Amino acid sequence: MTVVMRPSLSLTEVYLYRQPIDFRKSHRGLSAIVECELGHNPFEGALYAFTNKRRNKIKCLFWEDNGFVLYYKSLVEETFKWPKGEEETLTLTGQPLNWLLDGFDISAMKGHKKLQYESVF
Repeated sequence: MTVVMRPSLSLTEVYLYRQPIDFRKSHRGLSAIVECELGHNPFEGALYAFTNKRRNKIKCLFWEDNGFVLYYKSLVEETFKWPKGEEETLTLTGQPLNWLLDGFDISAMKGHKKLQYESVF
């Protein structure tokens, strides 16, 4: 498989908007959600990911120097495993976003638990 266009793995600030949106929205409507509903500045370089009600499409929005970039992926047969939660957004980095685009359930992916000790004895 050749991956031609993907959000960068090195992204440090990715926000998944948890509620489904109307996919007729362009960069203007999506940036309005970012600014008005989330209270973020859409021009600061973070990537924002949105999905539709059926969870078979993703739109990503980010500002690149002098204009908005939209990344759009529409699945033919399956759905994205969109993380659930109470918060309006979920903050990620580029790697988990790409796992989500590949079809993985990122909410089920858990590493080893962190251990903290006070002494070796």
